[in-house]
Amino acid sequence: MTKTMRAALITHYRQAVPVIQRVPLPTPNANDVLVQIKAASINPIDLKTMAGGLKFLLPYQMPLIIGSDFAGTVVAVGTHVTDFQVGDAVYGRPRKHRIGTFAEYLAVDQADIALKPRNLSFTEAAAIPLVGLTSYQALHDLLRLRPGQRVLIQAGAGGIGTVAIQLAKTLGAKVTTTTSQKNTAFVQSLGADKVIDYHHEDFATTLSGYDAVFDTLGGPNLLRAFQIVKPGGRVVSISGLPDAKFARSYGLPWWKRQLIRLASHRLTQTAKRAHVSYHFLFMKPSHAQLTILTDLIAQERLRPIIDRTFPLTELPEALAYSHQGHARGKIVVTMV
Repeated sequence: MTKTMRAALITHYRQAVPVIQRVPLPTPNANDVLVQIKAASINPIDLKTMAGGLKFLLPYQMPLIIGSDFAGTVVAVGTHVTDFQVGDAVYGRPRKHRIGTFAEYLAVDQADIALKPRNLSFTEAAAIPLVGLTSYQALHDLLRLRPGQRVLIQAGAGGIGTVAIQLAKTLGAKVTTTTSQKNTAFVQSLGADKVIDYHHEDFATTLSGYDAVFDTLGGPNLLRAFQIVKPGGRVVSISGLPDAKFARSYGLPWWKRQLIRLASHRLTQTAKRAHVSYHFLFMKPSHAQLTILTDLIAQERLRPIIDRTFPLTELPEALAYSHQGHARGKIVVTMV
């Protein structure tokens, strides 16, 4: 008899509410571990995936189990797995074509996970992988922040922002962030040196001479970011348009690369006129970088910020709350 599990599925893009139903357990490949998921967090990419906003870059076959990061316990290992064993508590972000963490079990490549930080619960650990890896790759790999440099991190009270502020401080940067007045003290407690109340202040006219901007908003906010970065500086966005160099590196077909080049022309020209480099970031799973985050958590230099938790049965309510865009930190879904 086939073993089954509960999972949250969509059968088509723009489906308003995912359906929770029983499906067969995944079968791990040789390099996979099978994880019993204890908790998973909601990320903007989940909302974009459901809405079909990423299908140009990342088309999925339906039905699709949604969810992009997790924490749980290893219950089986593939024949080529050497770094993990049954019983290990792990966390991670599966690669993009193997998402599906809003479920009771997940088969995931061993290269995409790490041992869970011992000083975090499963719920706390589930709030880290996607936002932690995204922030690390933006701040360390692309922006190449060095001690004393000034960086603007947009939306400091959000899921990405709360982690990015902390990581930027571990790199020695001077951090400015945008948030509402009610969150000023909160983002300062995370390490923000300067806070812009976006309701009453325009960062583009207030700030200047910055080394870097980590944009999490896209649109006009991204275009205005180039006004505050000094020549030779860098802008990284996870919400803006991909550019031509990203399209080449991502291995897209020629016609998609051409469409991206045309769509991003204004953005590319804005960066060129400002003498600033622009990078679009599509985060990649990384065991090595998760281990770095684990060490920072163990040293209490990085901590997860959780706004609310919901059981899997209330996932539609959790997604609706996330869609409002007012969460302070992460929203976590528990499988128990």
